[in-house]
Amino acid sequence: MNYKIINAKLLVPGDNGLSEIVSKDLYIKDGQILAVGSSDRDLNDDFQIIDAKNMLVMPGLINMHTHVYMTLFRGYADDIDFDNWLFGRIMPAEEKLSPEAAYASSMLGCMEMLKSGTTCFMDMHLFRGQSCRAAKDMGMRAYIGRGLVGEDLYKDGYFRFEDSLCEMEQYQSDLIKIVLSPHAIYTCSVKLYEQVVKECQKHGLLMQTHLSESVNEIENCYKKYGISPVELLERTGFLNEKSTLAHCVQLSEKDIEIIKNTGANVVTNPASNSKLGNGFAPINSMREAGVNICLGTDSTASNNTLNMFREMGILSTIHKGVARSSVAAPAQFVLKCATSAAGRALGLENKLGVIAPGAKADIIFVNLRSESLFPNNDIIASLCYSANGSEVESVMIDGKFVMKDRTFPGIDTEKIYADVQKAVDMYL
Repeated sequence: MNYKIINAKLLVPGDNGLSEIVSKDLYIKDGQILAVGSSDRDLNDDFQIIDAKNMLVMPGLINMHTHVYMTLFRGYADDIDFDNWLFGRIMPAEEKLSPEAAYASSMLGCMEMLKSGTTCFMDMHLFRGQSCRAAKDMGMRAYIGRGLVGEDLYKDGYFRFEDSLCEMEQYQSDLIKIVLSPHAIYTCSVKLYEQVVKECQKHGLLMQTHLSESVNEIENCYKKYGISPVELLERTGFLNEKSTLAHCVQLSEKDIEIIKNTGANVVTNPASNSKLGNGFAPINSMREAGVNICLGTDSTASNNTLNMFREMGILSTIHKGVARSSVAAPAQFVLKCATSAAGRALGLENKLGVIAPGAKADIIFVNLRSESLFPNNDIIASLCYSANGSEVESVMIDGKFVMKDRTFPGIDTEKIYADVQKAVDMYL
């Protein structure tokens, strides 16, 4: 289906890397944005007209770090210290889950993301095929990787690596891409990271990992290796433009310089990092250095939502407070973290996270008459400081509506709720 969207306000790239609001028609054909406003091309094809009066049409948000299989852990391990949260509660609970429970949990997570305007996510999971299956069934764009651990990718770590290989064969498509995902430096050896780098080069894959999240991680790394986690991964070759580093809370100036020089991408998770007591990433320093910064929610076990609009507001207000400056982490920067910066990290600069000719038609329709956004004095500021996700009326991914008027065509939502509750009753 091809679409011509009329009477909408569009969020488009403007001058100097900033976004701007324009009132123009939007043409979508074959899953891509054909034109914004007038065009010399023949636009007299069979376009279905969508009247988007009182709507903002903007790029879908991109959640660059989460674990959707953990959605059923929402509220399960709150208000405890990080090590107890991870090793005492979450990891033991994960080991009990069945693949069916992970699938139901992932479906619920995808529903939550779509309802709050997220069209694409990067995921690290534990259950072969279940995150991929959920993303496929919900029609989402996703970059998904099995969490890898161990000393040797081809020995003690192989059964997890095999999961990734099987997912590549079964699920890789235009919408779903497999990402190799060593969990962290405290669960993976240096050798395994080096092996992952070679496999990514071999298969043309992106990479992701958790990095420099807690003080304990930093201290233990110095005790074991005499260098920081960032310096350690630089030595393995893991840091490059194809790698995504989640958290990066505990960074030195030297670490930031290394990340910038290698071209690695950072994903900040402000709600999760502050809630677990790990601190605040040096966002303003990274921004000044020119690091590509993306935004993610982490899982509902630590956030406790997958709502990227909420995350945008937290990102800005936290770092204004940290910097004691009302102009730190402005709305324009935050919006970029949640859209075009993520597109760049995914190797789709100017093709994902933007509304522009040739870009993928992953867009959301935001009701500008929602009480939280009205009056529309500064729409971009309101997206950061006022929006809560409920303003999203419809979602289109790859030129297809996956949510229309806040309902999911062809999805039995009541069954998903029932399956998640069944899993909670059985395993938690």
